[in-house]
Amino acid sequence: MAPTPNAAAAGTFKLGDLTVNRMGYGAMRITGEGIWGEPKNPTEAKAVLRRAVELGVQLIDTADSYGPDVSERLIGETLHPYPPGVVIATKGGLVRGGPGIWNRDCSPAHLTRALEGSLKRLRVERIDVYQLHAVDPRVPFEESVGTLARLREQGKIRHVALSNVSVEQLRAARRLVPIVSVQNRYNLTDRQSDDVLAECEREGLGFLPYFPLAANALTGDNSPLVQAAKRHGVTPGQLALAWLLHRSPVMLPIPGTSSVKHLEENVAAASVKLTADEMRALERG
Repeated sequence: MAPTPNAAAAGTFKLGDLTVNRMGYGAMRITGEGIWGEPKNPTEAKAVLRRAVELGVQLIDTADSYGPDVSERLIGETLHPYPPGVVIATKGGLVRGGPGIWNRDCSPAHLTRALEGSLKRLRVERIDVYQLHAVDPRVPFEESVGTLARLREQGKIRHVALSNVSVEQLRAARRLVPIVSVQNRYNLTDRQSDDVLAECEREGLGFLPYFPLAANALTGDNSPLVQAAKRHGVTPGQLALAWLLHRSPVMLPIPGTSSVKHLEENVAAASVKLTADEMRALERG
């Protein structure tokens, strides 16, 4: 029997003073191909956002570079005024040169403009969680983080967070401003951020894994992932999400999709319970 989609099934986590269900939603894919332009089906995109909230998703992750601007605007149009408990986490620091083209600009001037644009599109006076999207090698890291610290002092950011950082960068940022979470690439086949995850566990910070379903190398018919999925009556993608939730109590998966059906499958993964033996088998591959 397939699990019931219920984002609350995996428990909650506190991002600073904000409590959210651990299974979130990443709103990158409610845009056009190449994360560029308008979605092919705006009605479905808005339906996905509404259904996510109905299923108990409280953490919705986006960025000004998704579209650009499109994802944030659709969230504002569809969900504002935001239901109680819904937390919008957005990002700044990447600029787009076209479909699939991502450039970095973490200068104080750009981050300030980016934040102002996000406030308008999301229709809020303060961003719940604002993430530095990446580290810009042309800008001293302390300047980028310091800009977000100042914007927080001005009341425009509730909580500061980071993305695509190392342990050393996380520690450097925390010397300047409180950090509530890190968003790095992480999945069954890419665990290069294990050290960052461990640091988040030690310090009680959230860890948002992006590309959480990139487990193609483990989908052979006899792979532990496929075999476990069959035992639980779920898809390999759902098992990959369940593994993330079991991997660490600070893990906050944010799988993205532009389909209501796929959204419901992803959220249902929060109800899958894995044994210690299954976890070990999955991690061995």
